[in-house]
Amino acid sequence: MNSSILLSITTFIYGFAAFLYIFSLVFKKPFFGSLGTWTLLAGISGNSGGLLLRWLESYRLGIGHAPLSNLYESLIFFSLVIVVVYLVVEKIYDNRSIGAFATPLAFLAMAYASLSPNISEKIQPLLPALKSNWLIVHVITCFIGYAAFAIAFGLGIMFLLKQKDSKPGISFLKLFPDLYMIDELSHQMIMFGFLFLSGGIITGAIWANSAWGRYWGWDPKETWSLITWFIYATLLHARFMRGWRGKRLAYLSIIGFLAVLFTYFGVNLLSGLHSYGQ
Repeated sequence: MNSSILLSITTFIYGFAAFLYIFSLVFKKPFFGSLGTWTLLAGISGNSGGLLLRWLESYRLGIGHAPLSNLYESLIFFSLVIVVVYLVVEKIYDNRSIGAFATPLAFLAMAYASLSPNISEKIQPLLPALKSNWLIVHVITCFIGYAAFAIAFGLGIMFLLKQKDSKPGISFLKLFPDLYMIDELSHQMIMFGFLFLSGGIITGAIWANSAWGRYWGWDPKETWSLITWFIYATLLHARFMRGWRGKRLAYLSIIGFLAVLFTYFGVNLLSGLHSYGQ
């Protein structure tokens, strides 16, 4: 079995886990939530194993670099970090309702990587200028931040839905954490993600200097990374200085994650040093 087959199987495992979490929430069946957790752990094993296999395959091809260099590999890694961060949150807060919003994001990232005809699974050599250990540090740091923002995005949607708790016909919302806990956890995820996004921008600047001889060049991806950083910085500033919470935080966490997605996907439609395949 090669890495592509294992990762394709993992896509369906993540999809099944997402289904179990959603089924458990909608029909209020805790057993299926527990089954979703175990399914997600199986998916993590497949995801991690697939990335390790791909790393070994790159050495067999004489290329030899970490599987973090193109859109396919980064989506696979993004999915892995989302589910790992989510399971840590699930363990700490002992609430599986969050999984109904976090696991679909991991599944969609994996599905897009595995099933999209526009994404190549081929292992390709790095440009000589990009062969640096800063690649691993930069990508891992950024995607831990992105994963935290993905969880905050799900929590923002949960908060907006939870406000409708008093209305009839949606009693499953009672399984959500209370509004205060959702708000606090969302804030914590954003702070956590902001620290790693900041680290990712700093390590990216150092890597850019070693690769291209300059720390910052206003490349589209660099520019949108900075815009995303400012969105979350504004959110945290408003929280600390103005006491923003609740709906405002929920909406801004959603807007911030949309900026993350554009930074990650949208700028690849533009020319630039950071566009995949350049």
